[in-house]
Amino acid sequence: MPGAPDQQERITQDPPHAPPASSVTGPGGEVWHDEELPGLHERGDKAEKVQAMFGAIADSYDLNNRVHSLWRDEAWRRTAVRMAGVKPGESVLDMACGTGDLTQAFARMTDAEEIIGGDFTPEMLDLARHKRARLSDRDKGRIEYVAADAMNLRFEDARFDVISIAFGIRNVQRPEAALAEFHRVLRPGGRLVILEFDKPRFPPMRWFNDFYCGQVMPRTATWISRDRSGAYRYLPESVSGFMDRDELAGAMGRAGFDSVRQKVLTLGICVCSVGLKT
Repeated sequence: MPGAPDQQERITQDPPHAPPASSVTGPGGEVWHDEELPGLHERGDKAEKVQAMFGAIADSYDLNNRVHSLWRDEAWRRTAVRMAGVKPGESVLDMACGTGDLTQAFARMTDAEEIIGGDFTPEMLDLARHKRARLSDRDKGRIEYVAADAMNLRFEDARFDVISIAFGIRNVQRPEAALAEFHRVLRPGGRLVILEFDKPRFPPMRWFNDFYCGQVMPRTATWISRDRSGAYRYLPESVSGFMDRDELAGAMGRAGFDSVRQKVLTLGICVCSVGLKT
């Protein structure tokens, strides 16, 4: 990877906002209590709880993604890659990479020179590295996974041509700080791609989505994962209390991104937003 040796060492260390999971995990492994969910985005310990939660569900994360998106999540990620417009030789940073699905989609679908997946949950990164071994030699040779905090990226200014974050911006303690960091480490002409859940505006779809995410998914996902952390009670609350597509576009603009364009996916269940650093 380009960069001075001391920076190479820094970016692979644990990020600063990574306390032990035991500090936010209650008896039986519970992270989120029902009374904590309203107003969760304003909690000062949100980052620590999110990290502990994702560590708890890492092993079943991919299966739940497939089942509860009705196998649409991979198509959504392919759309994000296409909208990024990666050119041969460019550098990509996939933040909140989780188990690496979007990172690997960039490798399979583009001729990027390097693709870095960053996440602050060690259990997710372990799975991403394991999955990387299944790729072709060409694809896995371009991917590197590092511990990274979206609010404090340990990369020099103007380092990347594309930054992506899929279903992760709402999990960041301070999304505006992450957007500012993304702008800083992008080169002029670089693109920020945000794939995130949204609130469908077509009433029948909105009603179905509210019932599915509020009643069905928390029960079935918890059963599949045997989760005790409260992760799948957190999910619908984290979406309903977060910015909608218009508010997200506004936040991207305030962070310095121009020409924000958005593509609504699956009748508004999620939206892919792309902003340009000029």
